[in-house]
Parts: sequence; structure tokens; C-alpha cells
Amino acid sequence: MNQPITLWGLPHSLYTGRARAYLRKQRIAYVERPPTDPDFATRIMPGIGRAIIPVVELADGTVIQDTVDIIDHFEGADAPPVPLPAYPGDARLLALAHLFEIYAVVGLTRHAMHYRWSYLAEQEHFLRDAFATGGDAKRAEATMGRMHSYLPMLGVDAASIPAIEGSYHELLANLDAHFAVYPFLLGATPTIADYAMFGPLFAHLGRDPVPLAIMQREAPRVFRWVERMHAPDLDSVDYAVPAPGFPDGELPATMATLVAQLAHELVPDLTDRLAFLRDYVAEHGPKAGESVTDKPHRRLIGTVETSFRGVGYTGGVQPYTFFLWERLIAAGRHPAARALLAEHDLSPLVEVELPIRVERCDNIEVWA
Repeated sequence: MNQPITLWGLPHSLYTGRARAYLRKQRIAYVERPPTDPDFATRIMPGIGRAIIPVVELADGTVIQDTVDIIDHFEGADAPPVPLPAYPGDARLLALAHLFEIYAVVGLTRHAMHYRWSYLAEQEHFLRDAFATGGDAKRAEATMGRMHSYLPMLGVDAASIPAIEGSYHELLANLDAHFAVYPFLLGATPTIADYAMFGPLFAHLGRDPVPLAIMQREAPRVFRWVERMHAPDLDSVDYAVPAPGFPDGELPATMATLVAQLAHELVPDLTDRLAFLRDYVAEHGPKAGESVTDKPHRRLIGTVETSFRGVGYTGGVQPYTFFLWERLIAAGRHPAARALLAEHDLSPLVEVELPIRVERCDNIEVWA
């Protein structure tokens, strides 16, 4: 770990922020390089099969793409121990960590993309400068246009925007109350829950001018948590020493409120996606080991009619969602975790069996 690794990423990238925060907190030496560097196209892309970040390149030339795989590599039994293990040892907290992990992708990405692109006119100068990092204006224009085009598949339209913004304000209030007591989501040290939520709450919502102003105005403790997550140490001077951990046997009231919001927003959406997956498997009969899409850069296998906070939309279905969901289901099999999730109306997300699993193999998603 003393030999610097290379983190291929960008300052405004959601998932790069997640990987960078983990490396900093674990004191893993790294050098960050942009994907616009010609080396990325000639050496890195052939190993991952698509243009995507972040990528970690180890000293021996091994490349690891996706933040889950990156964290799992350094948390693995064959790696040197890290100072702040990201996976909770308590089964209940592990299940909650995976709940936040899937919410960050299925739910909070919608907020992040809405505030970045629906308010483009108000923050265009900032975003154009960010997207030109390491490249040029022409490339920035093309990338920004592609990112903006994702909004409909995420359920961002005139009908859903009030619900999305209402959700963001509610989430900030709930997180702010929680961080008044605890420095991190699950207690005194960061976990995969924090790294997952940090991605959108830093790169988009805690950095782009419009949502950043909302966060600073309404939720100063959330802003401090964003600062804390980007620091190379715990940066918890705001709290008593030692910082408080969770009580045994029950969730603190602040976490229960947060979990209620996550359940309200996740359960209908994921229930509809599961129905889609069942139909998809019955119709297409995917085989274990096959790539989930015909080309690695394609992320969707179809669309589904679903809803967000009661507002209907047609959303894109990413197999990656089911990869994360299976991790939650596995954690929820523990009796203590199952009981906790049932108490908070989350049984529909763990008392279920997916018709097929998704795994990561050679840096892409495959059916398993």
C-alpha cells in the first residue's frame, strides 16, 4: 500500500469521488489522472472494455473498475488490513449499509443529475470548466450533451421535478438531524454507506453551485460531513471524544427517520424493476456467464413503468441495480438484520428472490 496506485478519474465525477474518499480515509497512496490522458485509451480501456471511470490501476498493472470492486479489493482477506474497515461487523448495520448503497444509485443519482442538468443555465460556466478538465471545449460539449440526455431514463421531467426537489430537501433535513449526533451514517467511523452516499452528495449536490447553495443554507451539518468524508482523517473535531456509536438493539430516532424515507422511495421502484426482470428472464433466458448487454458500454436492458414518490415515469433498467440488490438481500438473510428491516417496512426488499443474479466479472456485469 506504500506504492502509489493510479486513480483514473475526475473532480466532478460522482463515482470517482466515492473511490477517492475511500483511498484517502484508508491512507492508501494514489496519484489521480484524468481519462483524457492518452494512456487511458491505449492501456486502460482495453482492460475494462469501455470508457468509464473510476478505474484503479495497481502497481502490478492490474486494473479494477467500479467502486464496489475497488473497495472490496482493499477490504479483501488477501489485502493488508485497512485502518477503518468499511464493512460493519454488526449484521444489522451491514444490512443498513447495503440499503444506503443501493439508495445512492437508484435514488440519489436522480437528485444529483436533476440538479446538475435541470439548472444548467444557472451554473453553466462552472460545469463547462469542470467538463473541460484535461480535455477541450469540443469534448466537454459532447460529454455534457450525453449526460444531459440521461434525465428521462432517470425519471426527471416536469411532472417529477417537484417530487425530486421535495425529496432532496427532506433528505437534507433528515441527514442534518442525524449528523447533529453522529459524525457518520452508522456511527463513529465511515462505512460503505458513507462512501456510497458521498458520491452524489459531493460531486454534484455538494459541489455544483445550485445544490451546494441549498445544502449550505439548509443543512450545514451535511456540508460538514461532505468535508469530513473528503478529509484524510476522521475530521470529527465537532463531536465528543470518543464519538458516539449506535446503541444496541434499536435504531436511533434520527436513523429511523432516514430509513423511513429510503423505504418510501425505494420499495415501489424496485418492486416494479423486479417484475420487469422476471419477465425479461422468462422471455430471453439469459445464460450464466453472458454479458448482461450486447456491448459493455450499454447499461440498460429495457424500460419499466414505475414511480417515484407517487409520480409515474418510464425508467431505464440497469442490471447493475440487481447486482447491488443481491448484496442487500444477502445481508438481510441474517435473523437480526431481517427483524430490523421488517420493523422499518423494508421486508419487500429482502424477503424476495431475484430470478437471476448479476455479478461483476473482468470489470463488466454478467448474468450469474
